[in-house]
Amino acid sequence: MFLFPHTEEHPFSHLIDTLKDGDLKFFNPQKLNDAKYDKLPLAIRVLLEAAIRKCDHFYVKEEDVHNILNWSQQQNVVEVPFSPGRVLLQDFTGIPAMVDLAAMRDAVSKHGVDPSLVNPVCPTDLIVDHSLQIDLSKCAIQNGPPPRSSPARPTPRRSSHCGSERWSCSKGSCADTPAGPGRPAPAVQQIENTPLLCPFHLQPVSEPETVLKTQEMELIRNKERLQFFKWCSKAFKNVNVVPPDVGAVHQVNLEYLSRVVQESQGFIHPDSVVGTDSHTTMINGLGVLGWGVGGIESEAVMLGQPVSLTLPQVVGCKLVGSINTLATSIDIVLGITKHLRQAGIAGKFVEFFGPGVSQLSIPDRTTIANMCPEYNATVSFFPVDHVTLKHFRQTNFTEEKLELLEAYLKAVKLFRSYEDSSEDPQYSEVVEIDLSSMTPHVSGPKRPQDRVAVSNMKEDFQSCLNEKVGFKGFHISKDKQDTLVPFLHAGQEYELAHGSVVIAAVISCTNNCNPSVMLTAGLLAKKAVEAGLSVKPYIRTSLAPGSGMVTHYLNTSGVLPYLSQLGFEVIGYGCATCVGNTTPLPEPVTEAIKQGDLVACGVLSGNRHFEGRLYDQVKANYLASPPLVVAYAIAGTVGINFEKEPLGVTSEGKEVFLRDVWPTREEVHHIEQDKVISSIFTELRARREKGNLFWNNLECPESVVFPWDPKSTYIRSPSFFKNLCKEVQPPQSIENAHVLLFLGDKVTTDHISPAGSIARVSAAAKYLLSQRLTPREFNSYGARRGNDAVMTRGTFASIKLQNRFIGKPAPKTLHIPSGQTLDVFEAAERYQKDGVPLIILAGKGYGSGNSRDWAAKGPYLLGVRAVIAESFENMHKNHLVGMGVMPLQFLPGQNADSLELCGKERFTITLPDDLSPKQQLTVKTSSRKTFSVTTLFDNEMDLAFYRHGGLLQYVARTLL
Repeated sequence: MFLFPHTEEHPFSHLIDTLKDGDLKFFNPQKLNDAKYDKLPLAIRVLLEAAIRKCDHFYVKEEDVHNILNWSQQQNVVEVPFSPGRVLLQDFTGIPAMVDLAAMRDAVSKHGVDPSLVNPVCPTDLIVDHSLQIDLSKCAIQNGPPPRSSPARPTPRRSSHCGSERWSCSKGSCADTPAGPGRPAPAVQQIENTPLLCPFHLQPVSEPETVLKTQEMELIRNKERLQFFKWCSKAFKNVNVVPPDVGAVHQVNLEYLSRVVQESQGFIHPDSVVGTDSHTTMINGLGVLGWGVGGIESEAVMLGQPVSLTLPQVVGCKLVGSINTLATSIDIVLGITKHLRQAGIAGKFVEFFGPGVSQLSIPDRTTIANMCPEYNATVSFFPVDHVTLKHFRQTNFTEEKLELLEAYLKAVKLFRSYEDSSEDPQYSEVVEIDLSSMTPHVSGPKRPQDRVAVSNMKEDFQSCLNEKVGFKGFHISKDKQDTLVPFLHAGQEYELAHGSVVIAAVISCTNNCNPSVMLTAGLLAKKAVEAGLSVKPYIRTSLAPGSGMVTHYLNTSGVLPYLSQLGFEVIGYGCATCVGNTTPLPEPVTEAIKQGDLVACGVLSGNRHFEGRLYDQVKANYLASPPLVVAYAIAGTVGINFEKEPLGVTSEGKEVFLRDVWPTREEVHHIEQDKVISSIFTELRARREKGNLFWNNLECPESVVFPWDPKSTYIRSPSFFKNLCKEVQPPQSIENAHVLLFLGDKVTTDHISPAGSIARVSAAAKYLLSQRLTPREFNSYGARRGNDAVMTRGTFASIKLQNRFIGKPAPKTLHIPSGQTLDVFEAAERYQKDGVPLIILAGKGYGSGNSRDWAAKGPYLLGVRAVIAESFENMHKNHLVGMGVMPLQFLPGQNADSLELCGKERFTITLPDDLSPKQQLTVKTSSRKTFSVTTLFDNEMDLAFYRHGGLLQYVARTLL
C-alpha cells in the first residue's frame, strides 16, 4: 500500500519546493532543469508529478519518471503507473465494490488477519444517485391552458395568498385566473432543506408532491442498500458517502468534491480522480485530470494499487473561430464529438488549446469533457486558465484557496493562457476545429454517434423508415408509413403515427450541469406557454436535474413553473430515464404502438440511447439539447421541419414557429449571469453536510465485519473468495469447453449486464419470486448489484441480445448437449453441474458501451473461462482480465465465419507455463480444426491478476 514519501528517503527530494513562506511543500518538476518538461502536454505533466511524488522503487520506479519525461519518444510504447488523488463511486457500481471489500474482510479474517486492515487507502467518495425511479410524474397540472390574465406569468395557484395553503405564497395574489377545471397549477420546485420559493415573490411555499413522493418511495425501496452504505461510511476509513437526493455523481463531483489542488501531510499536488461513473471525465473541464474505470480497477486503486496505463498519445484539439449565436453548448459538444470521432483518437488523451477555448464557459468545457467516451478518448483535458479561476470565484473557493491554487499551478506550469501561442505544448497530432461551423444537431435514432442536423430531421427520419433494419433503419413498408392509430387518453381521442414522441426527458445526465442549456429550455417553455402552446398529456415528460442547484436557478429565474406546465416537473435527483428507470407508458399508448407496429420516439438530453433502453416499445430514441427536448415534446413528433412547419397552433388558430419562441444568446447570458450565483454553492454545501432526515435517522450495524442477512435479496456475500488460499495456483488449460453464446458485432455492456427493470419472465425474476417477492418489489438490476445471485441470473438477460444459436433477439441460448433452448443462466448452471468449462465467441467491439463490472463478474460466475472475439472495447477487456477471464482475439482477417466455426464444437486452449503478454495460443476444436488467437494481456500486471484468478484475489493475497 502507498504511504506518503518520507522526504529524506525520497529519490526526488531535491525537487521539493515551498509556498507560503515554507509552510507548504510540493515537488516541482521544473527543478529537473530539463527543457522537455516545457513541451509536455499539461495532462502528461500531471502524470509526471504523480510519478515523482509517489516514486517508491516498488510500484513506481525512477525509470517510470524518466519515461514520462521522455514522453515524445515513449508515448504509446511503455507502461507507466498513475496514482490518482481520489476515487469516485456511484451507487450502482459502488455497491458491488463495497460489498467486495466487506467480503474481503470476511476472507482475511478466516486466515487470522485483522479485518479492520481492509480499508481504502485512497480517499473514496460514494454518491447514492442511481436508484431513483420515476414512480410519479405530473402530480400537479400538465398541459393546462395558457394564462389569460397575465402573459408573463404561468397558470396561477388555487389560493390567492402565498404560504396559506400548499400551492400558495404569503405576499398576496400571484394571479387572478383559475388553474383549469379540477386541476391545480404546477408547483414551483425546490431543493431539499432549502425553502421552496414563489418565483414572483421569492417567499417560501411547500415542496411539491411529486418530489416528496418519489423521494419517499426511493428511500423505502432501497432502505436495505442505504443501511449497508451507512455501515460502510462508519466501518471503513477513507470512505465518504453522499446520501440520496443530493445530486448526480458527476454534478456532485463538479460542485462539491473537486479540489483542483489537493493537500496531504504538508504536501500539495494536483487533484486527480478515477471514477466508476461514465461521466467522471466531466471533471477535466475544471483542469482536474480524471477518467472512468470499472468497479474492479476502482477497488484496486482504493486499496493502494496504481492504475497501469500505456503512456498515452495526446491529441491537441485547437479551437478557432467564433461561436454561432444560434448554437447551444450541446451543438458545440456534438460538433466536436463528430470531428474527434472522425479523427480516430481511440484510447488517446485530448487536450484543448487555441484562442477559441477562452470563449467556452466552464459549464461548456465540462459538457465537452463529459462526451469524450463517445469519441473513445480517455480524457478531454482543459488546463486551468483565467476563465477557470473566474468560475471558482463564483462557486465555493475562498480567495485564500484561489491564491494558493494559482500560485501553485503557475509554479509547476499547469496554468494556461490560451491566447499565448508560445505556451502551446507539442502534441502527438493536432486537430483544428472551427467553432463557427457548429449548427444544431440531434443524435439517433439508435446510436449516439449518428448525428442529424435539426434542419434535416424530418427527411432523415423518413429515410430511417425506408432503410433495412440496422444501425439506423427500421424497414417499414411504404404502405404502412402513413399509419395513424387513434386511441383514448383521459377521455379524449388522440392519434399516434410513426415518429410520434411518447417520451421526452430532461434527465440528470451530461447536459444538466450546463446552466445555459437548461435556462434556454426554461425560457423556451416560458415563451411557448405565453404563446398558447402545450404538450399532449399522454407524452411521458420528466425533469430529473443533475442536482438541486439546477432546480434552484430554474426556480429563482422564474422559468420552472412554465416547464411544469408543459409537464416537465422535477421528479427527483439522480439517473432515471437513461438507465431504463422509466415508468410504463399509459396502456392506451402502448396498445396503439403495438397495434400499428409504430416507430415511436423518445427524446432525451442524455448521452446514451441504445435501442429499447428507455422503454421496450420505443424503438427510436434521439439525444438532443434540453431546449430541443421541450420543442419536440410540444411538436409531438420528430417528423417536423422547424424552419418551415409551425411548432404548434394556438386555440385561436395562430401558427407559432420555433424561431418565435427560441431565446437569444443575450437573453440566456443575462439570466445565467444574474441567477447562477455563488450563494447557490454555499447553500448546497450546507445542504450536503446536513443530509436528509431519513438518512440521519437510518440505523446500521456497528460491527467491524458486515453481518450478512441470509434472507437479504439486496446484499449478499459474493463467492469470489470461496476458495482463497495463500498459495497461487498455476492457470489451468481450458479443455473441451462448450460455447455458451455465439455472438456478433457490437455486443454492448447493456446486452451483457442490463441496468434497467427486471423482466417478469427472466431468470432473475424467478429467483426473486422464489424469495417470496412480488414483481412490484423487484426493483432494478442496478439497485440489486450487491446481490450476486440476481446479477449472475441477469447476465446476458437483455431482450436485444442477438445470439446466433437462437436466430432472433432474446435472452436465450442453446444448451448444446441436450439441444434445448434455455435462459442463459439455466444453460450455464447445467454446464457447471457437469463440470464443463465455457467460452464465448463474438465479433467486433465486444463490451462496448458503459463501464460495468458485472459485465465481467457475471460471465465469470457463469463459468466462462475465455472470450474469443475479433476485437474488444478496451475497458471491458481490462475488466475480464481483472476477473480472471481470458480475452482472446482472432488473428487479423479471421473470425468465426472465416474459420467455418458453427459454435457447437468443443474447444481446447492449452496454456503454457511461461504465459506472456500478447502471446499467440493454439485453439483446437472437436471437429479437428486448429487456429491461433492472441492473448490480450497488456503487461505483467495483467498476467499477475490472471494467475491469481482475478484482481480481488490478488489484493486479498497481498494482505495475507
